[in-house]
Amino acid sequence: MLVNLLIAAAVVVFPIPALILGARGLLKRPGFNPDEPADRLSYVIVVVLRALLLVVVFALSALILVSTIGATIRDVQLHGLVYVFFGLDVLLALVIWFSFAHRGRRRVRRRVTPAAR
Repeated sequence: MLVNLLIAAAVVVFPIPALILGARGLLKRPGFNPDEPADRLSYVIVVVLRALLLVVVFALSALILVSTIGATIRDVQLHGLVYVFFGLDVLLALVIWFSFAHRGRRRVRRRVTPAAR
């Protein structure tokens, strides 16, 4: 029962925020040139694959949350596939987090020299 609640808490803490940040960064692509037809095609493919990944993570997170909460309420043991789905959900959330959910790079600040310009 404690394991069920820990799994549900882990899904709420990690994959759900990755979904939110991933949805925000879905259409962002540095270096995109809308004038190039090849750039447009690759941009569409990347956006479709990102959206598909977000849908899969959403479905896995919903399935895990419903399973763990239902198993906790009914006081039954979780099916072994829920643990596999949990691992897959965390791994896909890591892919989202490190590929397109992070913010852009910070600008490098120039060092200030004591000499007058």
